[in-house]
Amino acid sequence: MTHAIRTGSMSPRAGLYPRGLAACLALVALLLGACAQMPAGAGGPGVSARSGEPLTESDEPEARKRARIRVELASGYFENGQATVALDEIKLALQNDPSYAPAYTLRGLVYSRLNDVRLAEESFARAQQLAPSDPNVLHHYGLFLCEQGRYPQSIDMFQRALNSPTYGGQAKTLMAKGICQVRAAQFAEAETSLMRAYELDAGNPITAYNLAALQFRRGDYTKAQFTIRRLNNTDLANAETLWLGIKVEQRVGNTEAMAQLAQQLSRRFPESREWGSYQRRAFDE
Repeated sequence: MTHAIRTGSMSPRAGLYPRGLAACLALVALLLGACAQMPAGAGGPGVSARSGEPLTESDEPEARKRARIRVELASGYFENGQATVALDEIKLALQNDPSYAPAYTLRGLVYSRLNDVRLAEESFARAQQLAPSDPNVLHHYGLFLCEQGRYPQSIDMFQRALNSPTYGGQAKTLMAKGICQVRAAQFAEAETSLMRAYELDAGNPITAYNLAALQFRRGDYTKAQFTIRRLNNTDLANAETLWLGIKVEQRVGNTEAMAQLAQQLSRRFPESREWGSYQRRAFDE
């Protein structure tokens, strides 16, 4: 799953996608409720502790293979909400191979879910020590740091991940970086990050919502209108995306589009907080 960023009790209003799509456990994330993204290395042989280069199946030591399989099992347990069982599997993985960085990354995610900040940080720091240039390690450590409000360090981690020429997760890390920059009140920089993430993956609703929300916040209503309309024209629209769309159309004076969105909001989400806000005409909340 895509890992959304959570900001403490961060709601989409603080920079996340609305309830339902980003309601998965996020370290931050993040992106970002609560759906945890497993470390990318959990499904593969991992990286060499010495060189940081990927190991292939042909040269994967037996101990590393056993550790990898344990981490794959732990990932499944974690996704099913069985955090303590996942920890047991991670312990067994590390008994087989104490240098397996994905095990420490996943352990950091588990301890984050358990609200043990000290052990989570120790885990992420150890993963980075073992694989200092692994972009997946840097991405998850950055999510954790953003969750803790350590924005400069977090943004640095994201940038270091993005600097990897072979990294395939550019879009998710740019999204996470942008949301963290919003939290750090670096709005211009955040828009640059989110726009680039949107260019790479325009179908990601978390990126689209956050980009539109930031454009709206910065008073660029024409851009916000374009971005949120594209999202609201998909099956991924929900109460919060519709409400943002209503506010954007209200600002540009398009009463017809505003009424159409309000009709959808009323019909599909009559019990939502957003419909209540619309009925109060609380456009500036």
